[in-house]
Amino acid sequence: MNKPFLAVFGLIIVVVGVTAYGALFTVHQTQQALILQLGNPIRTVPEPGLHFKLPFIQNIEFYDSRILDLDPPVQEVILLDQKRINVDAFARYKIVNPLEFRKRAVTNQNFRQVFGNRLNAAIRAEIGKILLGDMLTEKRSQVMDVISRHMKAQAAEFGTEVIDVRIGRTDLPEATAQAVYNRMRSDRVAHAAKLRAEGEEQKLKIQAIADKDRTIIIAEAQRESEILRGQGEGERNQILGEAFGQDPEFFDFYRSMEAYGEALGEGTTMVLSPDSEFFRFFGTVKKKK
Repeated sequence: MNKPFLAVFGLIIVVVGVTAYGALFTVHQTQQALILQLGNPIRTVPEPGLHFKLPFIQNIEFYDSRILDLDPPVQEVILLDQKRINVDAFARYKIVNPLEFRKRAVTNQNFRQVFGNRLNAAIRAEIGKILLGDMLTEKRSQVMDVISRHMKAQAAEFGTEVIDVRIGRTDLPEATAQAVYNRMRSDRVAHAAKLRAEGEEQKLKIQAIADKDRTIIIAEAQRESEILRGQGEGERNQILGEAFGQDPEFFDFYRSMEAYGEALGEGTTMVLSPDSEFFRFFGTVKKKK
C-alpha cells in the first residue's frame, strides 16, 4: 500500500468524520430542538436522543421542554372604587411548538417582555372592575379564572401553553397604606373613647342607684332605731314609774345616783356645801320603823 493511497484514505476518513459530526446531534430529555436551514426554521425535534440533520446548511436551536416561569414586574392597579394597589402576578408556561415560538417570539427574552405586558394588561383590565374588599373574597378566584382563560387563549399563537396564572401578592402603596393605617387608628381611638364614655355612664348610673339605696337603707334603719329607742324609753319610763309608785324614796335615790354618775367623772372638782341638797344621800340614811 503506497503513501498516496494512505493519504487519500486518511483524507476520506477525516471528511467522513467531520460530515458525521456535523450531521449528528443529541437532544437532552429536558429539551426539544428546532432545525434551521440557512437561518429559516423548518421542523422541530421533540423527542430526546440522537438525531440527524444536513451538515453545514442546517443548524440547531434548543428549547426547554419543562414548565417555565414568567414573573413580570409589580404594577400599580386602580380598582373600581379608585383605590390603588400593587399587584405582583406570575404565570407558568411551557413551549409546546418551538417552530411557532421561533416565528412569533424569536427569543425567550422577547417572549417574556411581550407576554408579560399582555399579562399585566389583562390583570389591570379585570382587577380594575372590582372593589378593594373583593380581593379578600371568593371574587378574587373568579377574577383569576377569567385572566387565566384569557392568557391561555393568547398563548397558542406563540406556540406555548399557559399552565397557570396567579397573583402572588397585593399590597397597598406606601401612601395609601399609611392613610389606611391612620384611618384605622382613628376609628380605634374613637371606638375606645365611646366605650370609655359608655362605661363612665354605666358607672354613674350604678353609683346613683347605690347612693339611692344607701340613703333609703340608712333612713329606714334610723326610723326603726328611733321607733325602737322610743319604745325602749317608754318601757323604761313605765318601769321607773311603777318603781316610783312602789317606793318613791328609792326612786329618788336611784335618780340621784344617776346624777352623781353623770356629774362626777375622773378628775372632776366641785365646791359645794356639805349640807347641800346634792349630797343629801351621803349622810346617815334613816331606816324606816
